[in-house]
Amino acid sequence: MEDNKIIDALLADPGTGVQLLLTQYGGLIHAVVRRVLPNDPQDAEECAADVLVAAWKHAAELQQHNRPLRAWLCVTARNAAIDRWRALRPRQQECELNDELAQDWLTERRSTEAEELIAQLLTELPEPDRELFFRRYYYGESCREIGRRLQMQEHTVNVRLSRGREKLRKQFTALRNTY
Repeated sequence: MEDNKIIDALLADPGTGVQLLLTQYGGLIHAVVRRVLPNDPQDAEECAADVLVAAWKHAAELQQHNRPLRAWLCVTARNAAIDRWRALRPRQQECELNDELAQDWLTERRSTEAEELIAQLLTELPEPDRELFFRRYYYGESCREIGRRLQMQEHTVNVRLSRGREKLRKQFTALRNTY
């Protein structure tokens, strides 16, 4: 079914529109949500329902701006799942990053060679970049939270993470090509 018909149905008759949306994109929405929330089916289901409600609420905007529905749903589902994950996770605001915790993460068994290589490259990052990466990608802290904790501007955190990702990408590519 065409996306325009689904959006029109959401605007004209929300019940029918949501049913069409579920038929066409329900599996995709659930798949995106479950990647972020794999442990609790009820949380994933509630999050997927939130995405359907968001689609209904934004149907007029989607129609007006001729936005691709599939892409909008994927981004909305991912963002909703991340928001729910952050709300549900144990608060780690007061948790200090220490070498023992970092070492636990770094010594976990990795399922692929690439993951092992990335873990190795992370151990070689200088401070505070190493801590920035752990806080952002292991703890899932926002750049604002990290900046506040480390007394840095949010923009500085973003720039350091961006430069660090680029550095890691280049190192990873170089090392990967030697194998």
